[in-house]
Amino acid sequence: MKELILVRHAKSDWGTEFLKDVDRHLNERGYSDAYFMSRWFAKNMALPQTIVSSTATRALSTALIFARSLEFDMAHFTLNKLVYESSVKTMISLIHGLPKDVNSVMLFGHNPTITDVCNTLINDFFIDNVPTCGMVGMKFSVNDWHEISEKKGSLSFYQFPKNFKNTD
Repeated sequence: MKELILVRHAKSDWGTEFLKDVDRHLNERGYSDAYFMSRWFAKNMALPQTIVSSTATRALSTALIFARSLEFDMAHFTLNKLVYESSVKTMISLIHGLPKDVNSVMLFGHNPTITDVCNTLINDFFIDNVPTCGMVGMKFSVNDWHEISEKKGSLSFYQFPKNFKNTD
């Protein structure tokens, strides 16, 4: 059994006109949401064996907040520049390349790819849009990451910050 947890980076700041996209940082809501969602994950879900993050500042910041909240062993934290601006094909190739002995991975990336990968891999659920700091957990009845293919995953959870907001 393999578990893949895809996390879209938290809300980023668009306020700096000349900043490159890859260097955009989180805004105040982004930091707040990342801390909240990482604490929720730590309380309710099993710790992943590996964390992989895009090298973009907003994704890396989100991943580091999660790592701190999870008291994650940073020896199993990696950056992968291919996650930034990647296609579904590239992301699935990256997933196929994960070590066989690792059974659970949390991967921090960007839309639209995060949403598209979810809809490519999950058999029993369609996601219109994974919101910022949204998390999608999926399980695969396989022994090797190479065996993961279209519509072979089952949804184990889907959470995002607005699920926890009071709507009164």
